[in-house]
Amino acid sequence: MARIVQNTIRRCFGCDTTVVMFPFSRGRTPHFAKYSGNLGSAGKEVTEATAVSPTKKSRTELVTDVSKPVLRFAKLTKNATVPTRGSSKAAGYDLYSAYDYTIGPMDKAIVKTDIQIAVPSGCYGRVAPRSGLAVKYFIDVGAGVVDEDYRGNVGVVLFNFNKETFEVKKGDRIAQLICEMICYPDLLELETLDETERGEGGFGSTGRN
Repeated sequence: MARIVQNTIRRCFGCDTTVVMFPFSRGRTPHFAKYSGNLGSAGKEVTEATAVSPTKKSRTELVTDVSKPVLRFAKLTKNATVPTRGSSKAAGYDLYSAYDYTIGPMDKAIVKTDIQIAVPSGCYGRVAPRSGLAVKYFIDVGAGVVDEDYRGNVGVVLFNFNKETFEVKKGDRIAQLICEMICYPDLLELETLDETERGEGGFGSTGRN
């Protein structure tokens, strides 16, 4: 039996499936369905579509919003703290220390979070500093990369550039994790590369300011 759809018919680029959003009343969750029939001349007639509620995850084939990637994680121990964001538009998720640490002056430590993560497909996780630690305590974060296939304990390298000992307490925010898109190019060796206007100009070659 054909159904007339008032809303937009969209293509899911993740699984190459056409998705239909059925009409719903205000305040209710929309229903999605995989399209398996033919569109009419007006592009509104749909056949053999079965609605599936996103709230019922145990039912068949939940169609997710491809515009909203998911950062999956798991706690490795009870000491782990769930990553958080300071606001809905914050670039990164705050990472928390799972243990107490003491970092001497001009020293460093690998601080464990006891969090295991799986970044979205096509992304990597960049471990970035928290500005408050740098400004107030001269604490910096070593560059960190979490690969898409890494499933170990996420650790953060903290550098203490202060003249005093710095104490890290369990549950302290120590860094932030930012998910960034990445490509995986193949490697091709050549005898020479194309010439450019800049050429071999390196550090400071483009000007002082």
